[in-house]
Amino acid sequence: MSTWTRGAVACGCLALLAGCGGGAVEIDAPSMPSADAAACRKLVDDLPRTVAGHERREVSGDEHLGAAWGDPAIVLTCGVPVPAGFNNTSTCIQTADMEWYVPDSVLMSDDQTRDVTMTAVGYRPRVQVFLPGGYRPDGFVQAAAEIGEVVHRDLRLVEHCH
Repeated sequence: MSTWTRGAVACGCLALLAGCGGGAVEIDAPSMPSADAAACRKLVDDLPRTVAGHERREVSGDEHLGAAWGDPAIVLTCGVPVPAGFNNTSTCIQTADMEWYVPDSVLMSDDQTRDVTMTAVGYRPRVQVFLPGGYRPDGFVQAAAEIGEVVHRDLRLVEHCH
């Protein structure tokens, strides 16, 4: 086997491994007051081992302020700001006792493969969940309900979403 062939085989193997995912998911939470950070840590500790049938994954970065499940990852980040596009007339969806803001561009779209970012805007600290479009539609409902149960129990509701 030539040096070029061995190099091509090695590159191909590395590309396959890189495509498999499975590494730690990076959590990048904004800075926040210490009370909010403590509430986020408790929330993250209380989150379920599985969400929408997907096992919890290792995270890195601000690992106590977020969590991830599955591959591609469903990612929760705690302590996020108000999402761009949210205002007093924005529509929110309700799952059990939780209200989630999802941008109208996603809610009104017929494309069920679009990624979804949902935010619990009425809770402090705010929580955001990114759900890859491949998990829709069932994974969206399951993730919103399973994560929402813990958010509703652990965080403070300060206002209802409109």
